[in-house]
Amino acid sequence: MITKFSVLYVGQIELDNIGLSGTPADARRYPNERLVEAFATAKDIAQTMDDLGFYCLWTAEHHFQREGYEVFPNLILLSTWLATQTRRLKFGCAFNILPMWHPLRLAEDYAVADIVTDGRVILGVGRGYHTREVETFGAPMLDNAANKELFEEQMEVLMKALNEEAFSHHGKHYDIPPPVQYRGYELTEITLVPRPIHRPIEIWQPIASGKTLDYIATRGIKGMVTLNGEMIFDQVARAYRDAAARAGRPLQLGQDLCWGVGVYLAPTQEEAMRRLEPAHDERYKWFAPFGFVRYADEHGRPWGTPGAPARIPTLRDGVEQKAWLCGPPSIVIDEITRFEARYPGLDQMMLHWAEGIPPAEFKEQLRWFAKDVMPAFRR
Repeated sequence: MITKFSVLYVGQIELDNIGLSGTPADARRYPNERLVEAFATAKDIAQTMDDLGFYCLWTAEHHFQREGYEVFPNLILLSTWLATQTRRLKFGCAFNILPMWHPLRLAEDYAVADIVTDGRVILGVGRGYHTREVETFGAPMLDNAANKELFEEQMEVLMKALNEEAFSHHGKHYDIPPPVQYRGYELTEITLVPRPIHRPIEIWQPIASGKTLDYIATRGIKGMVTLNGEMIFDQVARAYRDAAARAGRPLQLGQDLCWGVGVYLAPTQEEAMRRLEPAHDERYKWFAPFGFVRYADEHGRPWGTPGAPARIPTLRDGVEQKAWLCGPPSIVIDEITRFEARYPGLDQMMLHWAEGIPPAEFKEQLRWFAKDVMPAFRR
């Protein structure tokens, strides 16, 4: 049953001249004075969510985005600060892009956040998808095989550091510890100081394709599935459950997954779509070129595969695919109820903040959702 309602805020500033006919995504430029506005927005949204009883605010790590779409470079630092401005809300990292970190520094930073926030920061990891970001930090992105190889070794180091009293690792990319003298003896192991105190450690990773699904499911990593059409979500949910079962982890369908969906409330579906459409189209102006249109045709083929569509989606596409829920609270409640009935293990739903919606308007949507939708799912 869905009982935890969260929000994904990727860190966009309030954008001007939005929509398909608005400012081209690559032509956007904002001065630092505008880019830093996202931090005050994050605080405002977090406090609103805290007051309304939401579960978690998820944010996204990105770098160098002068275009204004995603401007948070350090989620653990941001989350730790936001925890001081709120009382109960959790803060999720969606995601710490591991190839741009040293895994030991990520482990240390997360451990400190876990301790000082009393477990309110949730760890997330990802491989990245922006060449401008990952390659600039000296890690591979264009070479997918090299990126995967590096990420998996980093994950091995990260898991050892977070969970073992003392450890060593000797691989292709990391030699931990190196064979050096220290105070008269040769190092053979090290200990992460401090380690997290809230266990088991909850780790999330995006499921963007079947390529990462087995890796996630077999290791007990939880999967975030965002803005997918319902056919794609169903394929992912069943594949994740089956992969976990093969690894000796029997799960209910939907368990250890988070369903990310766009929601816009209005008295009618048509009014909701009319109001949301420019913001929706602004999102896909930026994201569609990265391949993030996870819809399927009537045969279940993902968009972009032979015979299936390959284009920027319309909002009507998204509503038909059940990636976006638009209309009065009664329609949204019915769709959520239908979804949780199909996936008995699913307990988390994440609302996506379409990048073009102004913060004040989004806060009103959160208040309406908390007042007229969330009470239907209080058990």
